[in-house]
Amino acid sequence: MDDFDFGVIIQSLPFLWEGLQLSLWLTFLAIIGGIVLGTLLALARLSGILPLSLLAAGYVNLIRSVPLILVIFWFYFLVPLVLGRPIGGFYSALIAFVLFEAAYYSEIMRAGIQSVRQGQVFAGKATGLNYWQIQRFVVLPQAFRNMIPILVTQGIILFQDTSLVFVVSLRDFMTASSIVARTEGRLVEMYLFAAVVYFVICFAGSLYVRRLKSRMAT
Repeated sequence: MDDFDFGVIIQSLPFLWEGLQLSLWLTFLAIIGGIVLGTLLALARLSGILPLSLLAAGYVNLIRSVPLILVIFWFYFLVPLVLGRPIGGFYSALIAFVLFEAAYYSEIMRAGIQSVRQGQVFAGKATGLNYWQIQRFVVLPQAFRNMIPILVTQGIILFQDTSLVFVVSLRDFMTASSIVARTEGRLVEMYLFAAVVYFVICFAGSLYVRRLKSRMAT
């Protein structure tokens, strides 16, 4: 540790900040897209329409049975072959993350919807609301409140998974750290700093989840 160079970290901060911004932006967009698509999948599975339910269940089981890096490869290498033109590393990764996370958010949403008491559904029917209106105005608002801690936890996992975008040549935070480490020959400093940054962000997120749980319990 006598040879530990803090200077290489300080002088690389602007470069690393650009990578961290990409990681956070990709995480944010994937969370929004994943929750929206996951909610639709959960509603489809619970709709009682057999073909729709089977289709949604098949999608969820398929995506959850393959590694995320493979899904990224699908959209980076195979989709351009189908479309006849490249779609770029960022959009390939974003689509892959949204579709992959939607399968996990779908199960979270389904559990949250099923946690709402049936009496709420019966009350909605008694007022003349149809299935989709009951879900929109009665069930989903309560379900989202119950699921917020789990959704945030999944978001933390998603942030960690963004480090996989190096396979499509995106310069996220982890990739930027690796570039500096190899260029400057300071592997210990850069990888230790990257670990500290990931720890601080994820630990802060876990504390927020704990606070949410305590507030909800109150």
